[in-house]
Amino acid sequence: MNAQGERFSRYGFQVSRTANKVQIKKAVEEMYNVQVVDVNTLIVAPKKTSRFTRGGLIEGKKSAYKKAIVTLKEGDTIDFYSNI
Repeated sequence: MNAQGERFSRYGFQVSRTANKVQIKKAVEEMYNVQVVDVNTLIVAPKKTSRFTRGGLIEGKKSAYKKAIVTLKEGDTIDFYSNI
């Protein structure tokens, strides 16, 4: 059974907020020895969190981060579990 990302040759990565698409493409191609066709980026908004404790309500937020969705050439795959 293939995961959805493997079926469409699309993979998601959490990247540095300062990285651009060209840098992301170059890094993925060097790290995994694949050919990248397209790179889409998005910034995930921070999420508010809260929990109830004996001392009262504690509120905070999770940090925002940048996400890159990388499309590979047809036939290329990334095996994240090969060295486990």
